[in-house]
Amino acid sequence: MRVSVIGGSTVTDEQYQQAREVGRNLAERGHDVVCGGLSGVMEAVCRGASEADGHTIGILPGKRRAAANDYVETAIATGLGNARNVLVVMNGAAVIAVDGGTGTLSELGHALDMGRPVAGLGTHRLDGGDAIEHVDTPAEAVEYVESAVQ
Repeated sequence: MRVSVIGGSTVTDEQYQQAREVGRNLAERGHDVVCGGLSGVMEAVCRGASEADGHTIGILPGKRRAAANDYVETAIATGLGNARNVLVVMNGAAVIAVDGGTGTLSELGHALDMGRPVAGLGTHRLDGGDAIEHVDTPAEAVEYVESAVQ
């Protein structure tokens, strides 16, 4: 399955390591990673997946595929800016969010609108129930999205 991983482009060392572990766990379990293809969480998740021989897809905001981080295997240039956030979410069967700012918040909104299961690691909390399954570890995030996709 393809899993979209979203999060901040600027992260702490701890957040980077969490995202890297998410990527590694996804790849070890046979899943492909979809992300925004740039820095921070996006780089870390692709790095972790690459280290476990996983497939990574970066959906970039600009027109240059070469702008992708070094761990993106398949770079897709869109020229759409932040409007590409819809495509990042749409191309995964589920979403894992690590940290994140306003771009991540918009992706969470799109994910919920599309009915995608969402696991959150230290990300936004939204009022209104159980829309995001907040978890404590990268392994729990992967386990949740696997169990939630039918």
